[in-house]
Amino acid sequence: MTSRRLRARLWLEHYGLFPRGRLAFFTLYVLALDLLLLIVREVGGLFRSSFGDSLTGWIILLTLLGLGLLAVLSVRRVSSKMLWRMRSRLVLTYAFIGVIPLVLLVVLAALAFYLFSGQFAAYILTSRLDSDLRSLDISNVRLASELALKVAAHSVIPLSPDAIPSRRTTHQEFAWLNGSLIFNNSAESAPSLPAYLRQDVTRVVQERGRVFLRSVTVVPGSDGVLVVLSSMAVDQRSLAQLGSNLGEVTLFRSDTGTENPTPIYTAGNIPPPRRTLDFTVSSGAKVPVLDWISGADAKPAPISVTTRLSQLYDLSFSSLGDLGSTIEFVLFLLLIVLILFEAAAWWIGTRLSRSITGAVAQLYLATTHINRGDFSHRIPITSNDQLAALANSFNSMTESIQNLVLEQKEKQRLENEITIAQEVQAQLFPRHITQLPSLEVFGFCRPARSVSGDYYDFLSLGPERLLLAVGDVSGKGISAALLMATIHSAVRAYSVEGIPALRQLQAVGGGPAVLTRGGSLIEGAEVCPGTLLSLLNHQLYHSTPQEKYATLFLAMYDARSRRLTFSNAGHLPPLVLSKTGVVKRLEDGGTVVGLFDDIRYDEDSVHLRPGEIFLAYSDGVTEPENDFGEFGEQRLIEIVQENRDLPLERISEIVTAAVDDWIGSAEQPDDVTLVLARAR
Repeated sequence: MTSRRLRARLWLEHYGLFPRGRLAFFTLYVLALDLLLLIVREVGGLFRSSFGDSLTGWIILLTLLGLGLLAVLSVRRVSSKMLWRMRSRLVLTYAFIGVIPLVLLVVLAALAFYLFSGQFAAYILTSRLDSDLRSLDISNVRLASELALKVAAHSVIPLSPDAIPSRRTTHQEFAWLNGSLIFNNSAESAPSLPAYLRQDVTRVVQERGRVFLRSVTVVPGSDGVLVVLSSMAVDQRSLAQLGSNLGEVTLFRSDTGTENPTPIYTAGNIPPPRRTLDFTVSSGAKVPVLDWISGADAKPAPISVTTRLSQLYDLSFSSLGDLGSTIEFVLFLLLIVLILFEAAAWWIGTRLSRSITGAVAQLYLATTHINRGDFSHRIPITSNDQLAALANSFNSMTESIQNLVLEQKEKQRLENEITIAQEVQAQLFPRHITQLPSLEVFGFCRPARSVSGDYYDFLSLGPERLLLAVGDVSGKGISAALLMATIHSAVRAYSVEGIPALRQLQAVGGGPAVLTRGGSLIEGAEVCPGTLLSLLNHQLYHSTPQEKYATLFLAMYDARSRRLTFSNAGHLPPLVLSKTGVVKRLEDGGTVVGLFDDIRYDEDSVHLRPGEIFLAYSDGVTEPENDFGEFGEQRLIEIVQENRDLPLERISEIVTAAVDDWIGSAEQPDDVTLVLARAR
């Protein structure tokens, strides 16, 4: 069961269907709950038809919520897939910044142009209607003037149309004198003359469901008030004249009391399209209408026009003549320039996007090389911009990392070698110290670095003799440790195996044979400290660099006589501390070894009484400083004197702890070496 569940989960994760995140789990929970309620409703409906009525609302709510959450998750998934690449992000950014605003601007301009075209068509229609009203008014004023002259001349009343032979009109004309009809050029009956007419009126009027263009002129005279009326019905013929060279014109009546007006007349035809984008344009206007009977404003009469863009274009440029073609050419040229600018902007944006995405792709590729440990990969630089500077910085960083890795490997190799050297050097210090019945000894060395340049040794030369050695090599680190190993080997070799006098020239690299005693070999046990120092100085002078030298103190203790014979080659003078507080410094000897050739070292001896302590140390004990100065020899003497009855190892621990307290948190400046011996 567990393996099936695991396989199912792996399959879902492989195709990206396994829910991840709180929103995905919440969506899954909502859909599962919706499905459960749907199943419960369907199963319950089998037993009772009204069982699931109360669940329907919840099912609809959960379905809508689940679909909304699925839409959000889908948008997240698609956007994460599409926007992972930098190029997709830049293309989308360019689309939002450059393309979409341009498209919106074009759509807005097209919509504005379409609306303007409709308003222009309505304007042409209403302008023509106003023109007809003005023409009707002018004609009516002229007729009123002529009729006023006839009335003033006492012509025969009523006047016949032939009485004014110069008038040839297509509209109806009527005249009243003091309310009596005196002129009618139409076979139809004259309209009623409302009582409210006291002044000139030129309006679109509505009478008995019909619409007319009427102009009324009132002329007062000596014979009475002359009222002249010119009327033109808005019918099929007049609408055809209004819509000539325009399109289809429709007049509606608005006195029906409904929201949708009823069309009265339709005249004209929609022009055929001249080109692909020659769309139809529909627009309308509401013409103010006067109720002829009451004299009040009636509901405006809707009038609409349907035409094409090409027809409006012809009407708008028809009055310009040759200038219209020039304007058309300029507009077309501006359109071409706009298209070229947009193409250039698209090309530049594409090039810039490619340069950015190319640099990002190169950086991503470089990071994959570095992730694999290939620090030799470099990004090619082909430009001189900020991205190129970034690539150059990345290359510099990669080169620095490569150098650091090499340095780290070299450092690791050196650390391994130092560890080996440390282990080897630890073997050089005496591990098992032979204690004499009359003398107990102890030595301690703590390097300032991994390896030490200080040296101490205890070498047993029989049951009654013990060689003590303490030294300090110039410098620190590996070179000092190697010279210390050389001194250690030479002291032990010369002390244990003896000095081959006849072969000395070969052993030390030349120089006069300074050690002979009646034969070819001087036994090691018979070699005195001064002789050993002379030979060791000769060897180091000829086998080490000129700047390398060491301080060395050698002493031979004879248990039978309790005498310590010593020679000091430039080392800090060891001390012999008596119980009474008397301090004796062991200074006799000579200069350091390895710096000058053919040096003789003096010897001296001291008798060690029971309880006296021999103390030898390196400068790492007395020379550390803090704000109060150096640790100093006197402080060392006082600490040893205060603890002289403790074991030598414990005395060494107390001294080193005091040195550490004196240094504080600072780094240990030099190797700390301490050699103690106490006569018993």
